This record gives sequence, C-alpha cells and structure tokens, in this order.
Amino acid sequence: MNAGARRPVVGISSYLETASWGVWRQPAALVPQTYVDCVVRAGGVPVLLPPQASGSPEVLELIDGLLLAGGPDIDPARYGAPAHPRTGAPHSARDAWEFDLVRTALERDVPVLGVCRGMQLLNVALGGELVQHLPDVLGDQSHQVAPATFAARVVRIRPSSRLAGILGGATQVQCYHHQAVGRLGEGLLPAAWSSDECVEAVELPDRRFAVGVQWHPEQDGGDLRLFEAFVEESRRS
Repeated sequence: MNAGARRPVVGISSYLETASWGVWRQPAALVPQTYVDCVVRAGGVPVLLPPQASGSPEVLELIDGLLLAGGPDIDPARYGAPAHPRTGAPHSARDAWEFDLVRTALERDVPVLGVCRGMQLLNVALGGELVQHLPDVLGDQSHQVAPATFAARVVRIRPSSRLAGILGGATQVQCYHHQAVGRLGEGLLPAAWSSDECVEAVELPDRRFAVGVQWHPEQDGGDLRLFEAFVEESRRS
C-alpha cells in the first residue's frame, strides 16, 4: 500500500450484551478484540456497528466493507422454522440490524465477509435455511466439542471458488458451531466442506466479494489471508 493511500473502513457488526467493567455492569456494544486486531493487521480501519433500529443505508455510505461477526443463534422464525430445544434465545435487535446491513450491502455491492453466525445470516438473508443442531444430524459434537473451546479441523475447498484463490485447496481452521447451513440461499455456492460433508463456506459469485466461512479465521493466529483479501477488495470500493 502506498504511504499516503487511504485505509479502507471496515464495519464490524457487534454484540449487544450485558458486560462488566470497573464498577459497572450494564448493556454494552462489543466484539472480541481478535476481530479488531485482524482488520487492523490486514490494513483496514475497524469501526463497530452496534444493533440499532435503523440507519443501515447511512452506515453503508460510510464504510468500505462489512464484517458480520460470530455470535448467538439466529431466530429460526427468520427462515420459517420452529425453534429446536437447543437453539438459543433470539436476539431480535441484533438479527434485525444485521439483516438490514447485509441486504443493503449486497444491493450496493459492498464487500461482505461473514464469520460463523455471519455466514449463517448471509445464507438466511438470501432465503436459505439452517440446521439448528448438528449433533442431531451427525451423531457427534465434533464442530463444538466443549463450551468456549475451538476445535481444529481440516476443510477441503472447491477448486474453482474465490476462496480457493485465497486459501488453496485445503486448510486447517478453528471451528465452534452447533448450527450449519441447510438449504442454500438464492445464488450462493458452497465453497468448502468438512470431512463429514458439512458446508463450511459459501460465496456469492455475482458480487465483488461476498464470502461466508463457518469457522473463525480471527482465531487462526498469524494466518491473515482471508482478512487481507477482504480488506484489499474493500480498498477498491
């Protein structure tokens, strides 16, 4: 990057949770610092996009790329399904905000990277459905082995995909999810699979950059390739 070149601004969708700091305990907009660090190291300027009632068109005027962070389960009512007993309680404000963000971003062809929940949200926003509890389908908990514990897995990547041009034919990733893509949303193509054939990545080929990964690239230590590709495409906005 040229010394005087403008760094792209990347909006990161945030949690809205009760948090504690100092003597305080109250609702807070937050994301894990790893997302912020990866965007900075990849050459972007991160800004948080906390859940709010409106404003996605204005936000998309101000940012160059949209990063949909991981988080809680999407309300299954969004894809017309009853809630599974293991599906988490809905976070309606965050769901509504992020659906508005991603739809506006896709309409304007703003680069989008979805991580874990973010990939699932991309899928549902395009009319797809989710598997609400993978152990019911797979018979094991290999994608979410224990609370707050990431599991290393190898995924194979479709050779002709955008993702293959970034990561190659196979790569080890860090997984933590009990839900997954079921029926694909309109226009989405699967881009990676785990050994049990669970879809681990999707992409929308008719957009400049619209990629979702089921794993957590922000947990991959020094491997910034996916963030670098996303930030570089955002630079061209």
